[in-house]
Amino acid sequence: MRSYIIHMSSSTQRRENVDKLLSTLPQGETVEAVNGRDPAQIASMTVHGGDLHNPRYPFLLMPAEIGVFLSHRKCWQKLVDSDDDYALIAEDDLSLAPDQFARALALVEGNMTSSMYVRLPVKTREKPARTLAQVGKMRLILPQVIGLQCICQIVGRDAAAKLLEATEEIDRPVDTFLQMHWITGQPIHSLLGNGNREVASEIGGSTIQTRTPASGKLRREWARAAYRAHLRLRPQTWPR
Repeated sequence: MRSYIIHMSSSTQRRENVDKLLSTLPQGETVEAVNGRDPAQIASMTVHGGDLHNPRYPFLLMPAEIGVFLSHRKCWQKLVDSDDDYALIAEDDLSLAPDQFARALALVEGNMTSSMYVRLPVKTREKPARTLAQVGKMRLILPQVIGLQCICQIVGRDAAAKLLEATEEIDRPVDTFLQMHWITGQPIHSLLGNGNREVASEIGGSTIQTRTPASGKLRREWARAAYRAHLRLRPQTWPR
């Protein structure tokens, strides 16, 4: 399996962690992240104000979120252009427990096809609509509601092609878009208990999160809760 690690070379504080990932992940290589603040790098993408799909996304995309989305699309395109059936795509703030991660990869590869997209999330919050495989406390599931974050995933080549076609225009962050299986036609699976951690706070902080004025926090929380309520009305179902 090939591994693509999304990393902006100017983020020098993250380089040490990238080197760890390169030494741990199978056939690892770095993919230069798209800078969402550079008009030239995002000129080819049409970005909408949250109204491209239903339910409407209540927030405007930040430049960093546009960059992250296009970075994942860049990896999907590399996979489609390759001869690989699937590849691992990681962000540069991922931290692994090597032995546990090796077991996680073995469990995924034993069930993986080119049409699948499997998240290896850092938070174990998803509830299963179906459990495909289990080894000890590690479970490969089809979650009812797909979780957020794209810090680590194994993506099939056919799934990547489908997602590229569905994202020729964008209006929300990549992880939020992936929750919309009724738009993409792409089931999203998750491997829980994989031992992954996010270490952004240890290597310079998040590239996306920004401070929200106190006056706007209540409005944002209400809008976020209303949006999530819409998602719960559209759970993934099995068999998939």
